[in-house]
Amino acid sequence: MPEPFEPRAVCLRCRRPESVCYCRHITPLETATRVVLLQHPRERDVAIGTARMASLCLPNSELHVGVRWQGSSALARALSDPSRPAALLYPGPGAIDVVKEPPQGPITLIVVDGTWWQTKKVVRENPELAALPRYAFVPPAPSEYRIRREPKEDYVSTIEALVHVLGALEGDEERFKVLLTPFRAMIDSQIDHESRLHGARVRHAHMKERTFRGPRVPSLFRERAADLVCVVGEANAWPYGSAPRTAEIPDELVQWVACRPSTGETFEAVVAPRAELAPNTPAHVGLTAERLRAGGTLPAFLEAWRAFVRDTDVVCSWGRYATKLLVATGGHLPKERVDLRQVARVLESGKVGSLEEFYAGLAVPSSPSLATGRGGVRLGMVTEIARHFVRAAGMLPPP
Repeated sequence: MPEPFEPRAVCLRCRRPESVCYCRHITPLETATRVVLLQHPRERDVAIGTARMASLCLPNSELHVGVRWQGSSALARALSDPSRPAALLYPGPGAIDVVKEPPQGPITLIVVDGTWWQTKKVVRENPELAALPRYAFVPPAPSEYRIRREPKEDYVSTIEALVHVLGALEGDEERFKVLLTPFRAMIDSQIDHESRLHGARVRHAHMKERTFRGPRVPSLFRERAADLVCVVGEANAWPYGSAPRTAEIPDELVQWVACRPSTGETFEAVVAPRAELAPNTPAHVGLTAERLRAGGTLPAFLEAWRAFVRDTDVVCSWGRYATKLLVATGGHLPKERVDLRQVARVLESGKVGSLEEFYAGLAVPSSPSLATGRGGVRLGMVTEIARHFVRAAGMLPPP
């Protein structure tokens, strides 16, 4: 008879198994700043998350879980304290460097916790949050989050961010470094557990490279490597709920970039918007409104693209949004196309997150920007992902 399963004893405070409980390393810190943590539901059950740890260290804090906060009494309370005006800790256009220009007097600091694609969704879908004054900062050192790889080197965990930001807000960063004690203890115990129990799951696979071998990689990456063309498209798109979106004004292509991984040859075109430019489009695509409006005509772009692409090419994109944009403008696409995101899902046997998240989990060289704006950065990532699949298929040497 098999032995009956006995669940591990779990600490009711930190919700970690008692063998790796970090509660004894927590030092409560009183703050003039009121910290309100809004955690994405998918992050709540992640054992190595740091929002709950931060809430345990900061008695004058609140931790709430959800995505949509319209009508929330918790958020309403946080936004209605005149003695501590609310501000959002989140990078983006218009964000103030909290270290260089800290606010005068105490504030209520709203912190959104989750992966980058999760937090973007929370901010996007809650106008109350998007309308708040926004603060950001540049980390003085790389993240110590050795068990969870961040999309970029200058990204840090929630508790690390609070160390820097609270230090700037209250003028004493050394005092808040004690928050890192349970954080480091959790990391050390997790790495020790991983080393003793081989095969234990580590989120975002930082401890070993994602490798795809043999028949799991589609044969196309081996047989048609010279024909691959990676593409990225950017759009002039009105946000959901806006009048133009309600009037069903479609997204329109304003930038198209491409690269042949086998040769490094690139293509770039900025197309002037045919409809009114959405206010958020310049910041979203990383190109100024002046640059977008000065773009070429749609017929000139279609002609130049048709001269670049070959009918024998295999077009690779992350998702299908970009290729649908091109087809909607009348652009030509070869018959053979590959959705790299879908390939990644098959190889990973599940969800893979955003382009940035998947790319961060690959042990590949840093991708160069291959064109202007966000499109150029994303094209570099898409191209390196395609090269990674080709390499896994045995057609390229290791990087």
